[in-house]
Amino acid sequence: MQRRQTPQRRDAILELLAERGEVTVEALAEQFDTSSVTVRKDLAALEAAGRLIRRYGGAILVERDGERPQRISPAKKAIARAASRRIRDHARLIIDSGTTTGALIPELGRCSGLVVMTNSLGVAGALRALEPPPTLLMTGGTWDPHSAAFQGRVAETVLRAYDFDQLFIGADGIDPTRGTTTFNELTGLSQVMAEVAREVVVMIESDKFERRIPNLELDWTQIDVLITDAGLTSAMQERLEALDIDLVIAGSDT
Repeated sequence: MQRRQTPQRRDAILELLAERGEVTVEALAEQFDTSSVTVRKDLAALEAAGRLIRRYGGAILVERDGERPQRISPAKKAIARAASRRIRDHARLIIDSGTTTGALIPELGRCSGLVVMTNSLGVAGALRALEPPPTLLMTGGTWDPHSAAFQGRVAETVLRAYDFDQLFIGADGIDPTRGTTTFNELTGLSQVMAEVAREVVVMIESDKFERRIPNLELDWTQIDVLITDAGLTSAMQERLEALDIDLVIAGSDT
C-alpha cells in the first residue's frame, strides 16, 4: 500500500476502528506500510483527542453513553489553529486536559524549542508523538477520574516552581457575568495554572456559552484571551467585547 501523510493515515485508522472496534499496532504497520513506532505515535495522538483508548499492542474504540465518539469537530480544529498562531518558538506553555486543548497538539509541530507542562497523560502522549517532540513537563499529583488528569497540592506545588508564557485551557461553560465554569469541583489547579502564566488563553466552542454550570473556574480578571468559533451569537459577542479580554472568533478559514 502507498504510504499516506500523517492526517490521512490517522483518519484511516479511525475508519478501521469504526469497522472493527479494535486494531493492533502490527496490523496497522503492515496496512499502511510504516513502522510500529509511527503507528504508536498515531495512536497516542488519537488517544489524546479522545478518539480511542490504547491497549497493549493496539487500541480499542471509545464508547460513551452507548455511542461511538465523534471526530474532532471543525469548530475545535478552527479554534486550535487560531490558538497555535499565538505561540512563538521557544515558548513555555501549559496545556490543560480536554478535547479542545488536545486539538491544539497537532498544530504545535510548526514551533521549535517549546517547553510544555501538562496534567494530562493523554496530552503528554500526543506531545511525545510530535516530531521532534517538545520538552515535556508533568505536574504529577492525585489522579482525578472526572477530569482524567492530575490534580491536588503536589501538582500545584510543581506548577509554582516554574513560570510560563501561556496557559491554554478549556471550560465546560461560559458565564458572561462570572467567567468560565466547570462541572468539576476541583478548580484549585486551574487557579494556579492561571497564576503562573503571563497569558491565559481559554479555548471553547460557542455551543457551551450560557450553560448553567455551578462551579466558577476562572473569573474574567484572570483571562486574557478567549478563542471560540463562528457560531457565537451577535448578542454574546457584544457582551464579551465589553469585557477586558481579547476575543478571537475562529472561522473555517483560520
